[in-house]
Amino acid sequence: MMEGNLGKLREECAVFGVSLREGWEREEAPGVCYNGLLALQHRGQEGAGIACARENALYCHKDVGLVTEAFPPQKMEKLPPARQAIGHTRYSTTGGNTVKNVQPFVTEFLTGRIATAHNGNVVNAREIREKLKPFGLDFSATSDSEVVSSLIAYRVMRCGDLVTGVKEACKLLRGAFSLVVLSGDGKLAAVRDPNGYRPLCLGENASGMAVASESCALDSCGFSFVRDIRPGEVVLIENGKVLHSELCLRSPQQSLCVFEYVYFSRPDSVIDGLSVYEARLNMGRMLAREHPVEADVVCGVPDSGLEAAMGYSLESGIPMGTAFVKNRYIGRSFIFPTQAQRENAVTLKLNPLRAAVEGKRVVLVDDSIVRGTTCARIVASMRRAGAKEVHLRISSPPFRHTCYFGTDIGSEENLIANCLTIPEIQARTGVDTLGYISVQGLLEACRGSGLDLCTGCFTGSYATEVEGPACQKEALGC
Repeated sequence: MMEGNLGKLREECAVFGVSLREGWEREEAPGVCYNGLLALQHRGQEGAGIACARENALYCHKDVGLVTEAFPPQKMEKLPPARQAIGHTRYSTTGGNTVKNVQPFVTEFLTGRIATAHNGNVVNAREIREKLKPFGLDFSATSDSEVVSSLIAYRVMRCGDLVTGVKEACKLLRGAFSLVVLSGDGKLAAVRDPNGYRPLCLGENASGMAVASESCALDSCGFSFVRDIRPGEVVLIENGKVLHSELCLRSPQQSLCVFEYVYFSRPDSVIDGLSVYEARLNMGRMLAREHPVEADVVCGVPDSGLEAAMGYSLESGIPMGTAFVKNRYIGRSFIFPTQAQRENAVTLKLNPLRAAVEGKRVVLVDDSIVRGTTCARIVASMRRAGAKEVHLRISSPPFRHTCYFGTDIGSEENLIANCLTIPEIQARTGVDTLGYISVQGLLEACRGSGLDLCTGCFTGSYATEVEGPACQKEALGC
């Protein structure tokens, strides 16, 4: 559930890369990349870009908006046929939604050009930027991704080798990063930060290989899932084959962002060995055990609350119902010109289904509460539709701390759970009862994940050392 500019969670960015084998009859990497970005559109709707390599040159187009808005047919036609391409969909945590901040970033140096696409937050980006300025590097954007791209280009120039340059650059980065890097000669490098905060996976078919933030994008483009790229691993792909793989970045703790399972990822993705769909069902089951209630119907808030609601229904035996009809054509709430319009967009997008809730005791399941503004509006709309009782169940624990690694949770003073007790939040949102899943319950629901999970936004304990507000200022965002 989204609150637009009201402080609700925002999706992450997404990356995609493809390398087709030499001799493959179609040089269609830009088109494959376009389809991959469409499958990853849920992770970012503010901008999209594609860079491709052909005959030792890089070509790039990017623009603000959805993938279809950034790439109308006449723009796609300007990208040449190519066997290698990388792409990015963007949601900005900070830095503004202008085309100069849209990725991939293409950086030129003495011996060539590279393109870089990044998902995550690098918390020491300002420090790196200041160290690079004396070498004549010009920064036109305001995101950490441009800093990462410039650092990689500088290291590649110094080392004379893409993989070595990527490794040396990434050793200097602190924070969260999943990267795809493309050189003009068609080499594609993929790397995941040593903690594994952000997902990245590898796929293969008869035409070549692809890397993506989520496995659903591989499925959509006809690639079979091969494996997750490991935390700290660098993979080099050339001519549609993996030429080199090396675990070169190490951390004492590996911690995937737990919100990949709660909210960010599509339910048809598998992240580090665990089905997102199954994880959300488990969250709902756990909520039913931890916070049972007598009710007539269980309903989920579209979209990421639906699977958890199903799990709650299965565990409790309370029938599953549909509480809302979602208008998928209303547009993105953040583009409305006034705050009032952005707030009204919530009710325009989600209209209560009176026949399903009137006169009934409703268990309403959602993924999170950040400020509570949208939650209160949704509950009020259910009351107007005739719901007799509304019992709110949340498939994540209370947010009490900020995130430094790419999740736009907001500052701590704006987090409702940081300022109010659960009974006070219950009163503020207008529900009859309120129950959050426990941290332990959430971890149990995600027990099948191959990595430990970061729960810093709930507990204040992070896998990577952070330095409070100073660190937050460093984290410029995608």
